[in-house]
Amino acid sequence: MDEKPVVSNTSPLIKLAGVGLLDLLPQVYGNIWIPEAVRAEYAAGASATDPEIDSLPWLSLHLTAIEPGLLAVRGLGKGEAESISLAMSSGARAIILDDRLGRREAIARWLPVVGTLSVLVRAKSLGLLAEVRPVVDQMVAQGRHISARVRAEILKAAGEDATT
Repeated sequence: MDEKPVVSNTSPLIKLAGVGLLDLLPQVYGNIWIPEAVRAEYAAGASATDPEIDSLPWLSLHLTAIEPGLLAVRGLGKGEAESISLAMSSGARAIILDDRLGRREAIARWLPVVGTLSVLVRAKSLGLLAEVRPVVDQMVAQGRHISARVRAEILKAAGEDATT
């Protein structure tokens, strides 16, 4: 019996690569599926030290037609649209997606949405990560926007004190 895939959008890949934790994805979810637009966006946005996406054996590239209803969503990027479409067409068990509009559209289509920070919490619960706080703080230091409310919620979910 084949397990349903997990689909990822671009920003979770870039964010995790930026803190040296891209390898958490296969440890937490197994194989990750991405559409061509995500591959292109990663290549365009990755730093010179980030892993080459085509060399990751746990990442599967899938050609994807954008679901017609998503074409009309103003402000939705091609990576988000293709990721949501791939998740829908594959019956994905989850889509890893951070973009607010993309998350809203995925949820409206009854897709289980997971954010990058939730991946960290899950990794900690599996014993793959000692603490979430230093990783979140490193992401913030790199210019990633994480609101105080979201930071506090994630640290609470990870069983860590949010006050320091």
